[in-house]
Amino acid sequence: MDYSVREQRGWYLYDWANSGFATTAIALFLGPYLTILAKAAADSEGFVHPLGIAVDARSYWSYLVSLSVILQVLVLPIVGAVADYGNRKKKCLALTAYFGAACATAMFWLQGTDYLLGGALFILANVSFGASIVVYNSFLPEIAPPEQRDAVSSKGWGIGYIGGGVLLGLNLLLAVNATKLGITETMAVRISLGSAGVWWAVFTIPALLVLRSRPASRQVQGGNRAAGAVLGQLRHTIADIRRYRQTMTFLIAYLLYNDAIQAVLALAAQFGSDELKIPVSKLALAILMVQFVGFFGALGFQWLAAAISAKRAIMVSLVLWTATLIYLYAAVRTTTDFFIAAAIAAIGMGGSQALSRSLFAQLIPTGREAEYFSIYEISDKGTSWISPLVFGIALQFTRSYRLAILSLIVFFISGLLVLLRVNVERGQAEASAG
Repeated sequence: MDYSVREQRGWYLYDWANSGFATTAIALFLGPYLTILAKAAADSEGFVHPLGIAVDARSYWSYLVSLSVILQVLVLPIVGAVADYGNRKKKCLALTAYFGAACATAMFWLQGTDYLLGGALFILANVSFGASIVVYNSFLPEIAPPEQRDAVSSKGWGIGYIGGGVLLGLNLLLAVNATKLGITETMAVRISLGSAGVWWAVFTIPALLVLRSRPASRQVQGGNRAAGAVLGQLRHTIADIRRYRQTMTFLIAYLLYNDAIQAVLALAAQFGSDELKIPVSKLALAILMVQFVGFFGALGFQWLAAAISAKRAIMVSLVLWTATLIYLYAAVRTTTDFFIAAAIAAIGMGGSQALSRSLFAQLIPTGREAEYFSIYEISDKGTSWISPLVFGIALQFTRSYRLAILSLIVFFISGLLVLLRVNVERGQAEASAG
């Protein structure tokens, strides 16, 4: 297979592009802002009523995250199956990226009591975000040989952290200087949300120019229509993946621990804003720090993986995540405490996410990359509706952010125990055998 350094660099740029949405919108501004909009629309008891359902305004954001991921479970396998047929990977990446970017840009117009519109835009943007990542991840086996995938994946994550951090830094400057610029803090938040979509759209362009579409290893045969072939492929994938026992075991482990990772990333800013009353400018600074610490964490865990194996390095990162949650529950009371917890999480974040992606790339059969990465992305997003849902329910009934956060620890411990059962060498042999 033809591996190109130029194409690897183009691939990194899409991590740079989409990370602005992940950091500026999801990780920082959108959760607290939608909570403000929901509180403005709430009744005297603090409840809003979307679709006639009574929801604590503080739990609205976590429920939105859950709903968006449930929809991803339905959409992502189909996107992966479509991308694997014909010459569609690049087109699928463009379509999903630009639809998501358009929805993110439209968040600029949210104000007042627009919590329902904000929720709808987030759901559409997050489903598109997940779908684009399915296609993006599927390029990895095509642009890097097996011995380079840990390094290429880690560099992609690292550059993504830098890209997300650069945009977040610009938005931090905007938030800090809002008064001097003659705008309100609310307007600064709206500009920041819209900027995430613009950033996503602009920096997707060079990635699309450099990445190459390759002929699929399997084409639609005879008179079969593409839609029927795609659905048939999807049914086959779900049934076939059970033959790869180590791949399946790894997916279960990833499904558990990454569920909690995604929940912490999405809900941390809300905890800092609503529970600790940290100003948005300092929250932005904390998330900015996470991006740059995460960059060095990803590179550091790449070195650790080379020394002790990717699997063991991931296990080390899960220990760090567990320690972070315990610290958040027991000791985080001030802005300084929050920064310390964020730094610990950032170190583990780079290792757990980058190495999980590259390890999975070693465990899938050749020619079915997008198809299998859609299942991987479901493991990424597909249970991350459970942790936000558990968090939201715990918050709604206990009124305690700390108990809600502590509930997530079971996912890290369970994932670590399942990961211990994965035999990577046997999994590679199973994937090579086909």
